Amino acid sequence: MSESKEFIAPFTTWTYDKPCEEMSWTEPKSPSLLSISSDASVVADDDFDLVIVGIFAPVKDDESKEELKPALAGAAADLDKSLGGALSAVMEENYKAFKHGASAGSVTPTIRIFDGSKSKKYILLGLGTEDKDVEAATLFKVGSAVASACNDEKKVKSCAVLMPSKLGSAPSTLTDISSSFYSQLYADNRYRTGDKVTVTAEDLSSVVLVPEGDVADEEATSALAAGYSISQGIYLTKDIVNAPHNVLNSISLANTARKIAEESGGLIECTILGKDECEKRGMGSFLAVGRGSETEPQFIHLAYRPKDGKINKKVGIIGKGVLFDTGGYNIKTAMMGLMKFDCGGAAAVLGAALTISELALEGVEAHFIVAACENMVNEKAYVPSDVIVASNGMTIEVDNTDAEGRLTMADALVYADKEIGCEDIIELSTLTGACMVALGTGLAGVFTQNEDLASELRDISKVTGDKSWRMPLEQEYNDQLKSKIADIKNCGTRYGGAITAGLFLENFVDKKKPFAHIDIAGPVWSDATGATGFGSKLVTEWVRRKGEKKE
Repeated sequence: MSESKEFIAPFTTWTYDKPCEEMSWTEPKSPSLLSISSDASVVADDDFDLVIVGIFAPVKDDESKEELKPALAGAAADLDKSLGGALSAVMEENYKAFKHGASAGSVTPTIRIFDGSKSKKYILLGLGTEDKDVEAATLFKVGSAVASACNDEKKVKSCAVLMPSKLGSAPSTLTDISSSFYSQLYADNRYRTGDKVTVTAEDLSSVVLVPEGDVADEEATSALAAGYSISQGIYLTKDIVNAPHNVLNSISLANTARKIAEESGGLIECTILGKDECEKRGMGSFLAVGRGSETEPQFIHLAYRPKDGKINKKVGIIGKGVLFDTGGYNIKTAMMGLMKFDCGGAAAVLGAALTISELALEGVEAHFIVAACENMVNEKAYVPSDVIVASNGMTIEVDNTDAEGRLTMADALVYADKEIGCEDIIELSTLTGACMVALGTGLAGVFTQNEDLASELRDISKVTGDKSWRMPLEQEYNDQLKSKIADIKNCGTRYGGAITAGLFLENFVDKKKPFAHIDIAGPVWSDATGATGFGSKLVTEWVRRKGEKKE
């Protein structure tokens, strides 16, 4: 019998006796993949495999029953003329579906023009109607559509994107297109082997944006780079949520945080508190949840400070970091297989920390906090009727062990408020199924008593595409949290569960401080594609604005 060779697993995971200590990251596309040119003539002159032509649809008279004729202008009209009217022809042929680009992100069938032995492909990309302002949502659709076309059209090595003057080339425009372009190319192959590996846009080496009008080259290049940095935060957010529990636990998440700090160029300091340090701080609420797990709880704190040391605001961002949620002794009877996504808040927070360090944001000191653990069942696990003590001294009767996330975040909020002294605090968590029932899977619920913060988050949701809706914090519902033996219970009745969760968390932050609880249980996951990356952009933009704001 020949000697057997040691088996090498295709990815790092647990062994029979030891938990996994490292989560790999998805390899990003090259930051040089996307560039910009101010010379519109390159579309016709250069040897691109694919040309994408952005167009706005003319405004149709509501009373007219006639189909609108194609109305190409500028460089698009010149290109159409050089192609013998091929672009106009495909627009007419596909009017019912494409409507001359009236729906942003829509595309025509591919046109193939043969020149000798080589074919060149052309696609028309809808940008909406001429009478509408260009919003961030349109730009995200543009970037995603370009990436999808480059992926779907096989063997494409180079692509040019002709952008009409109305679309513009402002830095914010280019950043939004860039971030969505790179994000769309994400593919998680960490746990695939052989022919199951999916490489997006495998042959693509160059995509050139060609806006009509003047382009400030240096400013434009910086804007595209910013979009790339934002996409890297989204990649990490998706990686964390997608990772199975045999890979991602409290230890491997803590090591992920350490890696973010190590690669931040000194802008981020990483502190990991173990169980002994948490016990010294009285974090009985957090530690109760982690008692039943194989891996010890890890309290993660990343502190970002700008290079010049000038700080206008100190902010705290807390993310729920339950790496797997069985429900504890109130064990789940549904959706157990999806409970790896219960760290979606932590994923968004750490993804934003990565992006913020790459952007080197100024004027803000940001503290990213995750109380990482698992909600498991064993002889040490906490049980219903336990009375636990949070680090602010509040006693909590455990009514349901499946309302665990709020217990972990109670101590995280006290830490951000009291120990660090954050001035403004937001918290993101996959907290309640009740919020999913109320808002579906496309919106996060925002719970705050602060009107300015509510308005700020509403606007940030609009410009980042991380959609949210403000929810009520009905104070009378606090009656549901009254305990017969402790200061408070950890949950109320089944009715208004998302609201009572928000009310519970308010007990752990100074009432005078702006604070928002953001329930992201719905939008953090897509049944079709997996992790969505939700929250990373929202947090990044909120922190950026805090750096600009001077009070």
